Amino acid sequence: MDTKIGSIDACKSANGDVCSPTNGTVASIHESVPASSSSAISVGSSEATLGRHLARRLVQAGVTDIFSVPGDFNLTLLDHLIAEPELKNIGCCNELNAGYAADGYARSRGVGACVVTFTVGGLSVLNAIAGAYSENLPVICIVGGPNSNDFGTNRILHHTIGLPDFSQELRCFQTVTCYQAVVNNLEDAHEQIDKAISTALKESKPVYISISCNLAATPHPTFVRDPVPFSLTPRSSNKMGLEAAVEATLEFLNKAVKPVMVGGVKLRVAKASDAFVKLADASGYAMAVMPSAKGLVPEHHPHFIGTYWGAVSTPFCSEIVESADAYIFAGPIFNDYSSVGYSLLLKKEKAIVVHPDRVTVANGQTFGCVLMSEFFTELAKRVKRNETAYENYHRIFVPQGKPLKCKAREPLRVNAMFQHIQKMLSSETAVIAETGDSWFNCQKLKLPKGCGYEFQMQYGSIGWSVGATLGYAQAVPEKRVLSFIGDGSFQVTAQDVSTMLRNGQKTIIFLINNGGYTIEVEIHDGPYNVIKNWNYTALVDAFHNGEGNCWTTKVRYEEELVEAIKTATTEKKDSFCFIEVILHKDDTSKELLEWGSRVAAANGRPPNPQ
Repeated sequence: MDTKIGSIDACKSANGDVCSPTNGTVASIHESVPASSSSAISVGSSEATLGRHLARRLVQAGVTDIFSVPGDFNLTLLDHLIAEPELKNIGCCNELNAGYAADGYARSRGVGACVVTFTVGGLSVLNAIAGAYSENLPVICIVGGPNSNDFGTNRILHHTIGLPDFSQELRCFQTVTCYQAVVNNLEDAHEQIDKAISTALKESKPVYISISCNLAATPHPTFVRDPVPFSLTPRSSNKMGLEAAVEATLEFLNKAVKPVMVGGVKLRVAKASDAFVKLADASGYAMAVMPSAKGLVPEHHPHFIGTYWGAVSTPFCSEIVESADAYIFAGPIFNDYSSVGYSLLLKKEKAIVVHPDRVTVANGQTFGCVLMSEFFTELAKRVKRNETAYENYHRIFVPQGKPLKCKAREPLRVNAMFQHIQKMLSSETAVIAETGDSWFNCQKLKLPKGCGYEFQMQYGSIGWSVGATLGYAQAVPEKRVLSFIGDGSFQVTAQDVSTMLRNGQKTIIFLINNGGYTIEVEIHDGPYNVIKNWNYTALVDAFHNGEGNCWTTKVRYEEELVEAIKTATTEKKDSFCFIEVILHKDDTSKELLEWGSRVAAANGRPPNPQ
């Protein structure tokens, strides 16, 4: 990891366009102000300050909304950020949610940003930044730092742990960001900011930028005019390595009788979803996704067979994948959750594992400096068509039955509920699934073309979805976000529902009220998994407080759910809607029951003999 503090190196010259990933593609952001007009900005101008320079850079990178919590060290910086006409400030209730919102925003826009104050704000947002790091999301975390004159003076400042060393916050961020810039002088501020933002975009990881509180409003010659946008040099494969990887893969695949391909979550960071689909088109292979990659591959594709998740896979999917004699895994992460407690029936000698920048063929060679998108594109040109695995799937496939319809006034069941949710999905919606049973119920939804889908599988921080819903909905206001949140998770981060209302969002939140931490109950039960019940609709009504458009309701029966969905999608289609769904505490998906027991077994393994 790079750390840059107080360097006085000369600013590197830069030119070209800013390239930022947007929805899995690369976009070009051109100069926002023509040189002829920007040259009129003088050294003393309010537009020639560090704060305005940072604001312009964020806009050029693709950020039009920042998520912030004010504090005395970042107030002047916020003044200059919000002075940028193309940048909107979304004030959040706490730093954790501001970070989660930037995470959700980055999932849609390709980059997100949050602004907090020194240490008390920075350490509060740290958990969200760690989650973004684990999920490979370029989140720019901006912190208002101490006055530049206080560095090295042995003074003790407020908002610190009472020591004259101001580096505690920086040290914490070093493990969860790919670059850290502490800007406490103006000479190299231009270079540090450019390096931080470009590193976030290139590495698809969070970065940390600390701006001394007395510098944000200060003019400097390097900020006199809109700088020429910096360039992100396009990466490319080593041509010999790419050819060797393709040749070795073709030799392996051509010997296989029933090969399959499985998409993983790193398809996003590799920007290789389109190339992956082109390979599926050319090869005729059966195509599945790992659970964390749901939404990255079109589920309307004719050879799509569902989610591969070991024992809790889509019906008939694991049978096809695990019986294949060759499988291509594109950007997988095999952790204890995605492997269902390390119980996948896969063999390394059958696997071609494609990472964003390298390819490993079975037990043979690993080819480095090979980009996933270029590898799949080249492979698609030369692969032999083989539809055997998909034909096998088609032969064994039996359509799923429908759950029993609830009788009148019979308590609503979760399987009946999601039959109605399925009918709500379209290209104009997106699904956010909170950690918990919503993982499993939403995983079974069939996404129509253009329907978004996000959840946080690697980090799995409960409460993530409230902030992420705020950020995602802000990034794509043309979509209606359907967010599925358990009661336990909601209690962690509920406050920023008020921010959704404040910003006129039209999200529908389905609050699953089943009395506790259901996912943890199925791993290991105990009295600590029972929570205090809240009057959730009354809480949201209190947040509403008569300002904006808000509609809330409780449902206990199927007929009430049907009526609530109808209201939310017709007369309340332009309102924020909050539907509290009351379910029995033991009403869970069968997949959670299976997954929970296997994860519990993995957690409970005895120590190895010493």
